[in-house]
Amino acid sequence: MIIVRFLFSLSIMEESNSKIKCLPAINFVQKIGIYESKNRYFVVGSNNARTKYRILKIDRTEGHELTIIDDQVEYTEQDMIQCLSLGLHRNTGLNKIASAFGIVGFVRLLEGYYMILITKRRRVAVIGCEIIYKIEDTLMIYLPNDAYRIPNANEPRYLKIFQSVDLSSNFYFSYSYDVTHTLQVNMSISQNIPNDFSNREHVLVTRSCPNKLFIWNHYLLKDVRSKLHPDWILNIMHGFISQSNVSIFGRPIYITLIARRSNRYAGTRFLKRGANKNGEVGNEVETEQIVQDLGASCQNYMYISSFLQMRGSVPGLWSQDMSKMVPKPTISFELPDPFHEISGAHFNNLYKRYGSPTVIINLVKKRERKVHESQLSDHLASAVKYLNKFLPPCHHIQYIHFDMARMNKSKNVNVMRRLDEIARMAIFKTGMYIDCPRIVQRPTFGQFKNGIIHQNGIIRVNCVDCLDRTNTAQFAIGKCALAYQLYYLGLLNTPSLEYDTDCVRLLEVSYEDHGDTLALQYGGSQLIHRIKTYRKTAPWTSQGNDIMQTLSRYYSNTFSDTEKQNAINLFLGLFVPNENEPAIWEQNFDYYLHHLEATTFLSNNQISLTKWWDDCVMECLPLSYMECKKEYLEIYPASKLHSDSYDSFSNFYKVDEFSVMSETYPFEISHSVKDFMPNCVTDFSPFAMRIRPGKKREEISGKTRNPSMTGHSSTNSINSSSSSCSGESDDDISFSKRIESMSITSKENSINFDHIQTEQNYYGINMAVTKSADIAIYKKYILMAINPSSVLVVTPNSQSKYNSSFSVPVPEVNSTSITLYESYIEKGLIGESICNNNMIDQYENYVQCS
Repeated sequence: MIIVRFLFSLSIMEESNSKIKCLPAINFVQKIGIYESKNRYFVVGSNNARTKYRILKIDRTEGHELTIIDDQVEYTEQDMIQCLSLGLHRNTGLNKIASAFGIVGFVRLLEGYYMILITKRRRVAVIGCEIIYKIEDTLMIYLPNDAYRIPNANEPRYLKIFQSVDLSSNFYFSYSYDVTHTLQVNMSISQNIPNDFSNREHVLVTRSCPNKLFIWNHYLLKDVRSKLHPDWILNIMHGFISQSNVSIFGRPIYITLIARRSNRYAGTRFLKRGANKNGEVGNEVETEQIVQDLGASCQNYMYISSFLQMRGSVPGLWSQDMSKMVPKPTISFELPDPFHEISGAHFNNLYKRYGSPTVIINLVKKRERKVHESQLSDHLASAVKYLNKFLPPCHHIQYIHFDMARMNKSKNVNVMRRLDEIARMAIFKTGMYIDCPRIVQRPTFGQFKNGIIHQNGIIRVNCVDCLDRTNTAQFAIGKCALAYQLYYLGLLNTPSLEYDTDCVRLLEVSYEDHGDTLALQYGGSQLIHRIKTYRKTAPWTSQGNDIMQTLSRYYSNTFSDTEKQNAINLFLGLFVPNENEPAIWEQNFDYYLHHLEATTFLSNNQISLTKWWDDCVMECLPLSYMECKKEYLEIYPASKLHSDSYDSFSNFYKVDEFSVMSETYPFEISHSVKDFMPNCVTDFSPFAMRIRPGKKREEISGKTRNPSMTGHSSTNSINSSSSSCSGESDDDISFSKRIESMSITSKENSINFDHIQTEQNYYGINMAVTKSADIAIYKKYILMAINPSSVLVVTPNSQSKYNSSFSVPVPEVNSTSITLYESYIEKGLIGESICNNNMIDQYENYVQCS
């Protein structure tokens, strides 16, 4: 049995002269049916081909306890039907009440438990052969039987608050790819592989430990994670994902943007400022930029690169008073922190997750007529200076200050050019992840390990809100990183990109959608100052939109942020409803929920004020502790599992289903030629400067825009699926769209028959009258298509000498054909061979002749 190696089979470890390939396990429970009886719910999960099944049994006689049974058994269809029929009375049947694609989790309110299901999904990104989905719709099912339900007057309001976290807005999951980890961590090898596996097995199937920091349904799965088989568990990430295709003369290059929002100290703009005692800051978002060359990648080798940066509030105990309705509330520090313990805890977390160094790009103002945000710059600079005293010089925190707002007002300063210089300097300190078998040249940055360049450290960008200025700076850093990614993948001659090109414009649109989505989630409105504002190319009409966004953000922060914060606290399990305690809407503030030291005594006697880092972190630097000490939850030999448990190729291409070419994923995503290249151009390179402006943003297909760009954040709209029970697959959705587009006619495109035109005017000739003989031939052709046997009778001229296909001898294949086939397979596994000098000379002669 030949085991091919897909994207995440790239993890290879050398031990005892043997190669070990680690493949990610695929959750085969991808289709779910919910069946109801009087005393139980039966949750039946199956794979896409409906050949394997699992069953969950949920007791409905318990009003306030969740009793769920998973027998951990794989069933065939016949065994599944027999299992469901056991224990049912003769006159009692099962009613199917819902279909779904996954379970988000279970939540207990005052009247009992609810189950949250994913009823609609949509593909938004592909990394290798691993598919990432966005939740499009969900459904909540009340589990206890109505006979055991004890009504509570506050239950409807709690349910409304919980459902105001709109799961159909920017929540993502995958059945095989760990969306909570970066590409670099996912591709790294675990340290807990048993020696007996490494000596005997060459292909292992693994499940990795997810990063709890980015699991937004962690609380919803807390009671069942240890009881259920991992095939049922889906880790939901909140943030933003977009993917676009940069076509380099037909060669597809996928650029993916993944933003992961932290679930720690999560909340809205003015209610979550600074950090808590654990160093967890407000509006912390990890942004990953992945570039993969699909034209050169094969099953055994991937041409892929990723770059990581983040944003987050200034670490410290500071806040803004919202009791007064003023545009800029006063910034105040709540408690003194002379030894910068909170900042130390925050940077310790960063070193643990990303390694060293941490490069801070601070965009907060430094000089003001009236002291306002400049005190944040002073606090951050002081914290960095103090913490660096105790670090080895090679691991110092790098601090860069750039007063972006002040520089933008100056006519003599080019803000974007200055950001490009800062970005290039920062990238050379942290590097990036590059996995390219035929790299152009080894970069001078990053850590070289096992033939792969690893990123060490993180670039941390912040302003006061971490919204407008931060997003523009992150775009400038992403643009500079993209140039190096394309260069080291062999797609650019020099590591530089100009702004007015299709490639950079596509990246700009992605980062603007990225900024709009994060601004809606945290600030309540879209971006106010966009990338074009700092490039000084924005039209004067954009000022009206900026004013409207400012008013929208002010209204949201003043009147609706408290409700959003209550919804987030309830969804993440920070507040648990209890009928014997005050309701969440009766609380004046939620400080004690995010600052545990306010309610419990935490002793700091064992914490050093100079050694603010963990020993385990320092041992792994400059690489991250999370990557060096990675562990797998489960490890299986591939020889003991069926191939569909790890075959990402079959899972991606859906070999057991019929697919329409025009509805496949490559036709759906944004494309540099289709959506960004100007009309009537002769240079089709996406890196060519465009003097003529490209397609307007409004002309770009709706598929490129994020669905939440309608002005709704993920915490301000009621869940829309309370009345929906059935789900739609990807094919169902696309088919319904196609039917709708066929059935709707536009008034603008309708034909008006003002006066009759002659055939001569239309066609240049007068159409002749059809003869009866021609009509007879046409009718015969139609009959042939309907029933060929009525028109054509095929009779064999000779009798076959074989009575069965099994008696046909196997044809002999000559050595030349065998060699050709073996070379074809070899190219599919390891890629095309390197061109020698003779081949290059032939190609140069061919070009000169043409």
